[in-house]
Amino acid sequence: MSETLRRVQALILNGDFLVSRHGFRELAADDIIAEDAIAGVQTAIVVEDYPNSRKEPSVLVLQPDRDGRPIHVLWGVPRETGRPAILVTAYRPAPERWSDDFKRRMKP
Repeated sequence: MSETLRRVQALILNGDFLVSRHGFRELAADDIIAEDAIAGVQTAIVVEDYPNSRKEPSVLVLQPDRDGRPIHVLWGVPRETGRPAILVTAYRPAPERWSDDFKRRMKP
């Protein structure tokens, strides 16, 4: 498991998180309930890890919504403060762009 995901999970367990404006727009666009993304992080699987991202350490994870449907969520943690966990964006992965298990991007 990535250190970034561990940090995100710990912050969320402590109630130390927020959803970005962009995150709220993307959740709504794909009919994802914010609470599903927040609750699902405890069973999340790392898809891509960006610990040295220019903006902030972040991690793209695969997790289920309340109906068990897959969603991808990008979580970030501000480098300077180490908190809060930020839901940057979330979406329902397009089957034509991802492997059958939604863990690997398809080659163009």
